[in-house]
Amino acid sequence: MAGTVHIVDDDASFRTAIERRLKLAGYQVATYPSAQQLLDRLPDETEAGCILLDVRIPGLSGPELQDRLVQLGSTLPIVFLSGYPDVPTTVRTIKAGAENFLTKPVSSELLLGAIEQAMTHYEATRGQKRRLEALRELLATLTPRERQVFDRVVQGKINKQIGRELGATERTIKAHRHRVMEKMKVQILAELVVIAERLGILGVSASGPSRG
Repeated sequence: MAGTVHIVDDDASFRTAIERRLKLAGYQVATYPSAQQLLDRLPDETEAGCILLDVRIPGLSGPELQDRLVQLGSTLPIVFLSGYPDVPTTVRTIKAGAENFLTKPVSSELLLGAIEQAMTHYEATRGQKRRLEALRELLATLTPRERQVFDRVVQGKINKQIGRELGATERTIKAHRHRVMEKMKVQILAELVVIAERLGILGVSASGPSRG
């Protein structure tokens, strides 16, 4: 799987050796001698990628960089490398979302396997994110009244109940409901409920009737 591996390590010879190894395997490579350099040139996340990160680097440590990237909303998987592994650091980084934790020196087979897994995970995460963005865009096309109907329909309310709450006829609500289904590109109610659940709005209480 193609993609860019971002190597953060203060050991120049190690960076060169790993870069050569990864390029032979078909990856693009970017190298950084410090965590700050990666922060100054944040990787583009529109294509597949991962970060190969040393634990002990001058300045901001590997785990500290991980924390900073999480705060910045980065979704790039991180594979940690350490010549001095210890259980607390391993547990901390994995709990914080690290993809893997490898010990130096690392075999090519183990390294490439970890990177391939990280790339696959990234692609899956990006795909899910793109689908959510597409659903949010569809939701944004609803008018305020259609959104009120949407909120109530996914809560299982029937047209008569919704009409009473919104001060509209059952026939009007039926028309709104039809347009909601069309705009959200679904055929059945169950699909609409799944969308609401994925967007995290299924448990949100419906807003009150509007007067306009």
